[in-house]
Amino acid sequence: MEVREQNKIVELWLTREERDDATFRESLKPLYQQYKAQNYLVAVFLSGEADLYQQTRDLLLYNQRRQAEKEVQEQKQGRQAMTM
Repeated sequence: MEVREQNKIVELWLTREERDDATFRESLKPLYQQYKAQNYLVAVFLSGEADLYQQTRDLLLYNQRRQAEKEVQEQKQGRQAMTM
């Protein structure tokens, strides 16, 4: 658990074992209520089944490709504005 006082965010990172344990998940509810009463956002991150390296690599490649596409669009718009 990480509490970010400045942003009023509480991050909970659950392992696969914790994620699958209904009793454990239920035991977190008072914690959620405590922080919600203090106007904190509680974010719960659950461990997944996918390959973290592969998923991260794919996300970074996607973001890189999107950024390149946006830059090309901005260049095209800049050229069109200059010809008008």
